[in-house]
Amino acid sequence: MPERLLQAHPASSRDGVAGIEVAAAILPNGALSLSYVLSGDLAVLRIPASEPAARADGLWRHTCFEAFIRAEDSAAYREFNFSPAGLWQAYAFTDYRAGGLLEPAAAPEIACRIEPARLTLHATIPPEDLPPGARLQVGLTAVVEHSDGSIGYWALQHAAGQPDFHHPETFALELIP
Repeated sequence: MPERLLQAHPASSRDGVAGIEVAAAILPNGALSLSYVLSGDLAVLRIPASEPAARADGLWRHTCFEAFIRAEDSAAYREFNFSPAGLWQAYAFTDYRAGGLLEPAAAPEIACRIEPARLTLHATIPPEDLPPGARLQVGLTAVVEHSDGSIGYWALQHAAGQPDFHHPETFALELIP
């Protein structure tokens, strides 16, 4: 899986973050495998404590990793949030920010390892929960909360203006299932 670097939004705090790399690939069974690696001074970041795996709302208000996925040429998309705590959430949108919770076929698999200068989160989304299509367009993002409460917004590509991971311009990676 080739790794891609996320870029901080120009208005975002970058304190403590040396970089965020993401690798994404469609597995032979059709599932989407994601590996996020945040490197830097984790002591100045707020990393949620581990909890039993569960679905939870509001993960994007704290440090979490996200994937926005749509079929090529479709306005409909899905959003998946993965917390280092082991929590997750999934949404289905019919158009820009129009939608609600996705009832997934299965919970995504999440594994997180935290070291002094590196946080690695692996997530696997089952194929049944991906949008159907010959080509997928994916936006890979991260929200990083700092110890002072400020938030950094990271993405493969940002649209102009305020941070907005739902914007069509952020779906910058193409994958073929």
